[in-house]
Amino acid sequence: MADFFIEPFVQYVFMQRALTGALILAISCGPVGVFLMLRRMSLTGDAMSHAILPGAAVGFLFYGLEILPMTIGGLVVGLVVALGAGAVSRFTVQKEDASLAAFYLISLALGVLLVSWRGSSVDLMHVLFGTVLALNNEALGLISGICIVTLVVMVTFWRALMAECLDPLFLRSVSNWGSPVHFLFLAIVVLNLVGGFQALGTLLSVGLMMLPAAASRFWSNRVAPMCFISIGIGMVSCFAGLILSYHASLPSGPAIILSAGVIYALSILVGTRGVLSDLLGSGRHKTA
Repeated sequence: MADFFIEPFVQYVFMQRALTGALILAISCGPVGVFLMLRRMSLTGDAMSHAILPGAAVGFLFYGLEILPMTIGGLVVGLVVALGAGAVSRFTVQKEDASLAAFYLISLALGVLLVSWRGSSVDLMHVLFGTVLALNNEALGLISGICIVTLVVMVTFWRALMAECLDPLFLRSVSNWGSPVHFLFLAIVVLNLVGGFQALGTLLSVGLMMLPAAASRFWSNRVAPMCFISIGIGMVSCFAGLILSYHASLPSGPAIILSAGVIYALSILVGTRGVLSDLLGSGRHKTA
């Protein structure tokens, strides 16, 4: 049994790199996903994961499937979309969800057209769904840097992020940090989606951010524990997904996201704040 779980990572260097990169992503994306969920911006992450596609496509057009140009392009376009949608919602009558939807739809359409213009269907699939098994040292360095930046920002601005997340009107009334913290948070979201893009592609990178965060809600109602639980669920999902993809010859990215989906379903049922816990609790109250 031990060989079943350990052998792939002992025998193959590419599996070691895939696991390392995926675990770093889980550490970085977990807390960001929790704050997105608490701010009721879960679909914002999905929209932003689509929005980075044109930047990655421009990098692909000029340099092919090179990590650094595609990453820089995705980061620039993602920040433009995030800050542009945020500015429209802050300074016009349009709500953030509507402005973000408009920006991301335009961005997604443009990205698909750019990739299809010069690339093949295989190239398009690579950009959309990524390949965690092809991570190299350059990609690992980039993901590690994004993780460090994310954790530093989260720790430094923890109280401001909490206030902006739970009661943004209060933060704006007592401080001028409301808008800067909001835009800083959007920038961190984009950074992590760009990092996830290296391993899971634009369409699946948000899954590692949101599914563990959503599952953590069924285990705790406090923000800090939810962040740690989300990280743990993400790490377990990455390990299980890579094992599944290796032994069952499945695509690694979808296997990781489906593993997170299974944990999410189990959390709904058996979590300390899940369905069974509520049923047992209500049963005890009726008996008493």
